[in-house]
Amino acid sequence: MAIPEPSEGHSDIEAVDRVADLARSRGVRIAVAESLTAGRISALLGRGEDAASWYRGAVVAYVEDVKFDVLGVDRGPVITASCARRMAVGVRRLLGADVAVGITGVGGPGPREDCPPGTVHLAVALPGRTRSTHVRLPGGPAEVVEAATRLALTELVAALESLPADPADPADPATT
Repeated sequence: MAIPEPSEGHSDIEAVDRVADLARSRGVRIAVAESLTAGRISALLGRGEDAASWYRGAVVAYVEDVKFDVLGVDRGPVITASCARRMAVGVRRLLGADVAVGITGVGGPGPREDCPPGTVHLAVALPGRTRSTHVRLPGGPAEVVEAATRLALTELVAALESLPADPADPADPATT
């Protein structure tokens, strides 16, 4: 999984602009459940153009009990693909979104749950299916969080691109 570097022209703001365009053209509402990134993805999405029309909000589930009690994650290890999927599905249901991201992992500096620093599990829940990704990112805690945020935005864009355009979208030249 290649994570775009900011120097490659994939700034967080550019990615959020793309998410906003796609969400509006697809007619979908987006939500996020964050652990590792501690609200960073939500803060960026909230800055997107016309966010009130497509961004439902987020749950920052930094501690395990919030994952279990609010998002419906099964009790047990939380640095897993299953946890990321349950977080995405849970926040999608909780906030009434069409598409949702769930992200969990280990920023460092040390391991957690026998997972090395840089371990990231990310899922995107779409209507009828959930996509998941697992990567190990280099760097210290700040670099891991930054790269994980970029990965989440990149995966969200890819997921939104896989959805058909809203047939009623006035911005789509094919419907006018």
